[in-house]
Amino acid sequence: MKLNIAVLPGDGIGPEIMTQALNVTKAVSDKFGHELTYKEAVVGACAIDATGNPYPEETHELCMNSDAVLFGAIGDPKYDNDPNAKVRPEQGLLNMRKKLGLYGNIRPVMTFPSLIHKSPLRSDLVEGADFVCIRELTGGMYFGRPQGRSEDGNTAYDTCVYTRDEIERVLHLAYKFAGQRRKKLTVVDKANVIATSRLWRQIAQEIAPQYPDIETDFLFVDNAAMRIIQWPKSFDVMVTENMFGDILTDEASVITGSMGLLPSASIGLHTSLFEPIHGSYPQAAGKDIANPLAMILSAALMFEYSFNLNEEGAMIREAVNASLEAGIVTEDIADGGKIYKLSEVGEWITEYIKNK
Repeated sequence: MKLNIAVLPGDGIGPEIMTQALNVTKAVSDKFGHELTYKEAVVGACAIDATGNPYPEETHELCMNSDAVLFGAIGDPKYDNDPNAKVRPEQGLLNMRKKLGLYGNIRPVMTFPSLIHKSPLRSDLVEGADFVCIRELTGGMYFGRPQGRSEDGNTAYDTCVYTRDEIERVLHLAYKFAGQRRKKLTVVDKANVIATSRLWRQIAQEIAPQYPDIETDFLFVDNAAMRIIQWPKSFDVMVTENMFGDILTDEASVITGSMGLLPSASIGLHTSLFEPIHGSYPQAAGKDIANPLAMILSAALMFEYSFNLNEEGAMIREAVNASLEAGIVTEDIADGGKIYKLSEVGEWITEYIKNK
C-alpha cells in the first residue's frame, strides 16, 4: 500500500521525537511491504522565524495533498512571555485545524500495567481505566468572534459560538466510537449556565434516539472533572466542546502516570492529523531526554485511522509495551533503574519491530 504523509516536526522537542516516530514508521512500513513517502514542512515558531507565518501556505498545500499528517509540537517561550506579540505559534495550530477541517480530536486515555505506580491516583482507582475523550476542535471560544482587548488595556473579551452542524458532526463521531467500544457515551457541558452548552445538550438529546444501543448520559463539566479523579473507570467515550475538552483531556492524561505516553488523532474533513498530547517542552529541546512514546503511539493511530492498517498499529503498541516492561524508559517514568535517552528508547523500539 502507498502511504503518503506530511511530516511537521514543529518546535521544541518536536524534531527529536519526530525522528524516532519516523524511524518506527519506516520499520513498520518495510516489515509489512508498504511504500512510504513523506515530506517535511514548518509550522509554529520555526515557521514564524522562517516565513513570518505560523502556518505557511506551502505547509497547508503539503497537508492537503497527503494521506495523513504527523505533527510534533508547537510553542516557544519567546512568544509565551510576550503578551503583545501579534503573531504567535499557536495561531498556526488553530489555522491548521480550521483549514484542514480537523473537527474532532480523539484522545485515548489508557493505563500501562508497568506504570500504574506512577499515577497520582491509587492503583485500585486507575488500574484498568480505558476511555476515549472526543473534543470538538473548530468551534467555541477559541474561534469565536468578536475577540480582543480594549484600547486602554483594562478589558478583554472572547466570544463562544457553536452552530448545529459543528455539534452534530462531532456527536455522530462520538457515537461511532462508542458503538465500537462499550456502548456508553457521556456528553459533557455546562448547560445550567452557558447558552452554547444548552444547544449542545438539546442536539445530543435529539440525536441519541438514532443510537438506541448506546447508553447516553450527561455531566456538567465541573462534575466530569471530579469524576475523572474519583472514578475514571466509569467512562467509556466522553464528548465535549473545545475549551472544556482542552482542559479535561490534559487532566485525564496525567492519571496514566505521564503525559508523555498518550497520543491523539484529529479527524479531518480533508486530511487527519496525529500528534502527542504534550507540548513543545522547550526546556528539554535538543537534550535528548524527552519521552518519544506519545509521538510513536501517534504513528500507530495514523496506521489505524488513516490507512485502516490495524495490524501495523498493533505492532507499534506491542513494541512500546515491550520497551516499558523492559525498563527502556526516559527520565520522566524511570523508577530507580537506568535512565535512557530519547534516541535510545526510539532505537530500541525500532529494532524490536525490525527483529520481530
